[in-house]
Amino acid sequence: MNIKRILLVLGSVIILAAVIYAMSGAETPEQYIERIEKERERQFKFLKYNLESPLTDEQKDALTALDYYPVDPEYRVRARLLPVDQRVMIQIPMTDGTLERYIKQAIAEFELQGKTHRLLLLQSANEGDPRNYFLAFADDTSGEETYGGGRFLDVRKDGQNSITIDFNLVYNPYCTYNPDYACPIPPKENLLTIPVRAGEKNYKE
Repeated sequence: MNIKRILLVLGSVIILAAVIYAMSGAETPEQYIERIEKERERQFKFLKYNLESPLTDEQKDALTALDYYPVDPEYRVRARLLPVDQRVMIQIPMTDGTLERYIKQAIAEFELQGKTHRLLLLQSANEGDPRNYFLAFADDTSGEETYGGGRFLDVRKDGQNSITIDFNLVYNPYCTYNPDYACPIPPKENLLTIPVRAGEKNYKE
C-alpha cells in the first residue's frame, strides 16, 4: 500500500470516528475535560460571590482558586446498581452531633484501581426526583490531601440498573470551609480503602 493510499485510509478513519462521536452524542476527551473544568469554575464562582456561600467575607476576598486534582478520565466509572436489603429511612450523624434523614436507595458496585468497590447511595428525605442520589464517602486521602470528614458527590441514575460515578466532580462539604456549618458524616459502608486522587482537595486558607 503506497503512502497516498495510507493517508486516504487514515483520513477516512478519522472522519468515521468524528461521525460516530456526533451521532452517538459521546464526548471527545477534550470536551470532557472542558466540561469538568467549567463545573469547577462554577463552583469557585459560587463560593467566591454567592450570598449563600459558606465563606466569610474575609475568606471570599482571599479566595483566588480552589485546589483540585488534575482531571483523570480513569476516575469516571460505570457502576452497577444493586438493591439494598431494605429501602428504609435512616438517620445520618452530622458533624455538629445532630441527625439528618436519608433514604437508603441502592448499592453502587464498580471497579477502580484493579479492585471491586461498593458504595451506599442515599437520597435526601426532601429530594423530589427519585433519580437523584447523594454520595458521601471517605478514602485513603482523607485527612491528608483531602478533607478529613470526607467528600460529596451528586449522582443521577442514567441507566436501568447502572449509574455513572465521576469522582472528578467530587466536592467538599460546607464544613470544610466554615465550622459553623454541619455536614453529613459518610456512613461506614462508604469508607474506601484506596486513595481517590480526583476532585477537590482540602481547603487551605
